[in-house]
Amino acid sequence: MIENLIILPVIAQLFIAIFLLIFWRNTGLQKLVSVFGSILAMLAAIWLFAKVWGEGIHIMNAGNWNAPFGIVFVADVFSSTMVLLSSIAGLAVSIFATASVSRQRAQYGFFPVFHLLIMGLNGAFLTGDIFNLYVWFEVIIISSFVLLTLGGRKGQIEGAVKYMAMNILASMIFLTGIGMLYGITGTLNMADLALKVAAVENRNLINLTAVFFIVGFGIKSAVFPLYFWLPSSYHTPPSAVAAIFGGLLTKVGIYALFRIFTLIFVPDLFLETLFIVIAVLTIMTGAFGAAIKQNIRRMFSYLIVCHIGFMVAGLGLFNKVAMMGALFYLIHDIVIKTNLFLVAGVIRNIGGSMYLDKLGGLYANWPKTSILMAIVLFSLVGIPPLSGFWPKIYLFEGGFMEANYFFVGALIIGSFVTLYAIARLWVGAFWKDAPDEEIDRSAVFGVMDFVRWPRAKQSLLIIPIILLAVVSLYFGLFAEHIVVLVDHIAEEMIDPTPYIQAVLGKNYSP
Repeated sequence: MIENLIILPVIAQLFIAIFLLIFWRNTGLQKLVSVFGSILAMLAAIWLFAKVWGEGIHIMNAGNWNAPFGIVFVADVFSSTMVLLSSIAGLAVSIFATASVSRQRAQYGFFPVFHLLIMGLNGAFLTGDIFNLYVWFEVIIISSFVLLTLGGRKGQIEGAVKYMAMNILASMIFLTGIGMLYGITGTLNMADLALKVAAVENRNLINLTAVFFIVGFGIKSAVFPLYFWLPSSYHTPPSAVAAIFGGLLTKVGIYALFRIFTLIFVPDLFLETLFIVIAVLTIMTGAFGAAIKQNIRRMFSYLIVCHIGFMVAGLGLFNKVAMMGALFYLIHDIVIKTNLFLVAGVIRNIGGSMYLDKLGGLYANWPKTSILMAIVLFSLVGIPPLSGFWPKIYLFEGGFMEANYFFVGALIIGSFVTLYAIARLWVGAFWKDAPDEEIDRSAVFGVMDFVRWPRAKQSLLIIPIILLAVVSLYFGLFAEHIVVLVDHIAEEMIDPTPYIQAVLGKNYSP
């Protein structure tokens, strides 16, 4: 019975979405249900993580069909950590959305679709079947497309067309790779694939198949040169939508890369070199793209691209230390990027604009809120001892261990350009004087004057930022706990035997 409960985080989000549909027109009740349901879903995720951490890998065979013949859900430390992070981010965004999402968007299904998106993310993290992973990706794409277009403004539609076109292409390439893999091995179970792919003698055929997965997941992760859809679409939706997109949508692609390329396609020299080249070019293009942007959310979008390169490098270096750094950065980045777009939403509501040349005086007028935002921004940069600092230490060490100075140089450049971009933001929005001209707030996506909002509504925008800032401070100030976690995950990635044994049981033969 307990084994069946590992999909509780998925089922919880599904039932929240269904329950919300009952109150389609009652937006006030929808908001309460969303927040309360998100709290319960987070408690379920905490329970799952504690269960896996204390007892080891848990599996659930759908319909009692034993692997590899049926669909299996696998909760290991990596997948349960990702479910927990998505639940924390989902709770923060749910609270933020109660104040920031308009009544019209709420009436047209924002909250049910939002929870369906979180359901898709949790399903993708927990599945142990590669075709089932494709199905969950499609749930994510459909839900995110609805959220991206909700409101129907021209900019949203333009961004959504680019987003949908690239993700459909990614899905086609991913599905082609699955077909090739099934044709070679005759199985779709990931643990079974790990054994059968390793036994294939034609490594060129395996590497060709692996490239399909790199391209498919690379589009979803926004790596070079497949990243251009992200800065063109993430700046268009409401801040609550942009936050969950920025924090989690690209990370599910990174999760899939880590899972597939440590379990099924263990990197050889060809794949390691390919990953390093992709990582370095992703870091450089993302960093310099962020450095020249005036729009805050476009700047943050390019920083997403830049830091995706930090994570992909873990697969390219493929030693335990580098993998620990990449995993630590993944955990840090989910929380920080979600919070970063929430911060952008508050800046827009306070200053009436997303452009640096139209902002200013935020620190003088909102000193406490500015200090809170500074914690988020400095964590992103990696100022010691905040959360962004520690994973870079491991990535540097992993790079030096492999004598890969090409990546080490890119990591240094990416870090300094990130510092430059955030310094520009701080000076432009917080330190310099406010511009003389009055901003037409009615033209800024229908934004109300934040100053005139009731204090309770203002708090609903600030509380989730505080929540995520506390989580990121924990990552930085108690980094030894996260190091123990990522050490455990990296160990399982380097040696996936426990995962395979848990899924296949007596069918496993090393």
